[in-house]
Amino acid sequence: MKHPANRQFFAYWDSKRGDARAPDRGVIEPAALRELLGDIFVLSCEAAAGYPFRVAGTRVCALFGRDVKNQSFTGLFAAESRREIEEITAAVADETLPAVAGLAATSPHGPTSHFELLLLPFNSRAHTPISLTGLLAPFGTHHGAVGELVLTSWRYIHPPVQKLLPRALRKLAIARGFIVYEGLR
Repeated sequence: MKHPANRQFFAYWDSKRGDARAPDRGVIEPAALRELLGDIFVLSCEAAAGYPFRVAGTRVCALFGRDVKNQSFTGLFAAESRREIEEITAAVADETLPAVAGLAATSPHGPTSHFELLLLPFNSRAHTPISLTGLLAPFGTHHGAVGELVLTSWRYIHPPVQKLLPRALRKLAIARGFIVYEGLR
């Protein structure tokens, strides 16, 4: 992640998930993210509807020049990027796997603007709609509302691998001073 806002949001999300693959939606406290709320959004995991926005921050809405609540997230992307962003969003929701992407957009009155998109899953629970959250952070300044988004790069953020102690050391910890060397006769 390149953008400080995305790093901050990811660190908060990561601290809330603990040992789980993703946190429950209810443990995210908006007050703890006060300065980021304008760039944060929540998407409903309805692929057929284009992952509509449930909630969108004020800067996200201003970026597109309208309130995007209940509108298609994937519909904001140019045709050449739409299928790819649909697959990425589905993987975030279905595989509980965070993703980060680079985006570009042009505006009618200005140059191309660049953004970093962070998509983070929530734990799915029975009898609650599946959703995910994200943050759309601009690099530099942009001039007015932007047009369609184009995906320029992306990657999944895999959970950290737990560092396992070598087997002989685990035995050492269990045996309290008695050392077993495997493979030696």
